[in-house]
Amino acid sequence: MTGTTAHATGTTLRVAVIGAGSWGTALACLAARTWPTLIHARRDDVVRNIRQDHANPRYLPGISLPAGLDATQSFDDIFSHLTQDAAPSLLILGVPVAGMPDTLTMLAQVFSSWDQDRLPGIVWSCKGFDAEHGRLPHEIADAALAALPYLPRGVISGPSFAKEVAQGLPVALTVASNSATLRARTTQALHGGMARVYGSEDVIGVEVGGALKNVMAIASGIGDGLELGTNARAALITRGLAEMTRLGLALGARPDTFAGLTGLGDLVLTATGELSRNRQVGIRIGQGQSLDTILAGGMTAEGVRCARAALLRARAAGVELPITEAVCRVLFEGESPRDAVAALFAREARAESLN
Repeated sequence: MTGTTAHATGTTLRVAVIGAGSWGTALACLAARTWPTLIHARRDDVVRNIRQDHANPRYLPGISLPAGLDATQSFDDIFSHLTQDAAPSLLILGVPVAGMPDTLTMLAQVFSSWDQDRLPGIVWSCKGFDAEHGRLPHEIADAALAALPYLPRGVISGPSFAKEVAQGLPVALTVASNSATLRARTTQALHGGMARVYGSEDVIGVEVGGALKNVMAIASGIGDGLELGTNARAALITRGLAEMTRLGLALGARPDTFAGLTGLGDLVLTATGELSRNRQVGIRIGQGQSLDTILAGGMTAEGVRCARAALLRARAAGVELPITEAVCRVLFEGESPRDAVAALFAREARAESLN
């Protein structure tokens, strides 16, 4: 295993992806249309399926992957791939928020011995708050990579279901970073065909939108499970956007970010789309199933993992998140979905505002 792909050598960009779940694989598909791309998977069957069958049936069943996408279980192969020639490189982290600290600590150790001009740019794709400490992904990265302040890093986000991206259907994404070089490199890696990539400097806003939209999608699903109608869904999405904006501004985000792809766009998709796992969890809760039963059946949703952390972070910032608080009461305190809805509507009337 050399970490090479079927692409010709001498190209202007090398891409590696750590994490061969559905979203990591989908992003690798975008990159592999044009650039030598290698994806790291923990399971040998996933590596074998990608390399031999150009498929990832465990995470993207029924989807044909680009023939040029290669896979490995070896981190050494990943690092060799990134440094194989003089081309610039990009490392995409497709791991969940819970996997960020260990992954970044490992990378910090490896990259500490590299020449600065050989370091790849790093972008992560996870969405949520760290359940243990309430940190956003960039805060996890800043802590783990403190000894490498010059390492370009940022986040890729936006309204996107992995299955549709891997199928080559249209998608628009945002890469946020304070590094113009990284924004350009990520755009170079993923933009083209039916994928558009926009740049932003608002890392906080992009991450807050990506985190809270999952909680709002659970709330939207609960409403659908209770058969509250489309009026209720529209109200939930609108007031959910207000919660996202309030918390984002309190943490230092820019207000216009929440009117864009990673705010309103991602919220609408996740709160209404049939492929949204967060919405599906909410629907089943609204239909009377318990969270324990849903999770025991293998259903996972980032909104469940980060809801309490988001609420605690908001309280520390002096921000009210009534929908998030209602979701937490239903998920973790045993309140019935109908009682939570009734409590939201019983709140005192106020002037409409997004912040």
